[in-house]
Amino acid sequence: MKIPRRRFLHLAAGAAALPALSRIARAQSYPTRPVRVIEGFGGGGSPDIHARLMSQWLSERLGQPFVVENRIGAGGNIATEAVVRAAPDGYTLLVCLSANAINATLYKNLNFNFIRDIAPVADLIRVPLVMVVTPSLPAKSVAEFIAYAKANPGTINMASSGNGTPLHVAGELFKMMTGINMVHVPYRGIAPAISDLLSARVQVMFATLPSIVGYVSGGQLRALAVTTATRSPTLPDIPAVAEFVPGFEAVSWVGIGAPKDTPGEIVDKLNKEINGGLADRQIQSRLAELGSVPAPETPAAFGKFIAEETEKWGKVVRAADITVD
Repeated sequence: MKIPRRRFLHLAAGAAALPALSRIARAQSYPTRPVRVIEGFGGGGSPDIHARLMSQWLSERLGQPFVVENRIGAGGNIATEAVVRAAPDGYTLLVCLSANAINATLYKNLNFNFIRDIAPVADLIRVPLVMVVTPSLPAKSVAEFIAYAKANPGTINMASSGNGTPLHVAGELFKMMTGINMVHVPYRGIAPAISDLLSARVQVMFATLPSIVGYVSGGQLRALAVTTATRSPTLPDIPAVAEFVPGFEAVSWVGIGAPKDTPGEIVDKLNKEINGGLADRQIQSRLAELGSVPAPETPAAFGKFIAEETEKWGKVVRAADITVD
């Protein structure tokens, strides 16, 4: 039977539209079952807290549980690999972190490529680090600290939460941009590092804002500067390092990613809902309590930011010859 040309073109157009309609229907119905949100650094930490805050919002908005699972180990690489190997269907998400950008260069034999294998979904927050010193150190500003360090090379001990962590590489970037020499003292986590800073066993640290704000307000530590490009609303009287060292910026960030090839319609739906959460007044209030700044972005803009961070910290890791055991 010969089909008239007009009828044939109509049928062909209809057939071509079916995949698109299927994708749209899939995105509209998503999610139909619980979604796993994999986090790599354990309960109670900043990534975990932010992940649970946004997961609760998504659960309420989308009608299915978004369940945070902690997969601890290898600087977040175990969690990342679990998501890389998951089905790209939107039901396994990754809590992406500053550490992922650093790890791309820090670890030489990863079984994945973070930029290639993880699709950016949404940026959540940026958290400034704070350059803090023990009060026994005479420096009361970044300029005075740099002058003191140059006059006393190799005598200042810089604590961090471990080799290759965001706190460590921020300090290495500061050393590179100022030409000073400090001795890096790595700890197994931020708590013991702060403990030794409080007792003056070490003299300086680039610490996450929530971890030290109480010590700063209590006078037990002296905050010299925040590491964001501009001042933090949480510590408005504390200058930015960039006011003394132009171009310096080091932020801790948290976002959401998914396995590559996750349907774009699902990525866009999640991005829209997450950005809606970041605009919610109650969530904004909670983020302010944590010292975090909402960072709503499109998936493309978040992907560009990740690529820039990976390149930036890769240069620092190589220049400082940072290695992990």
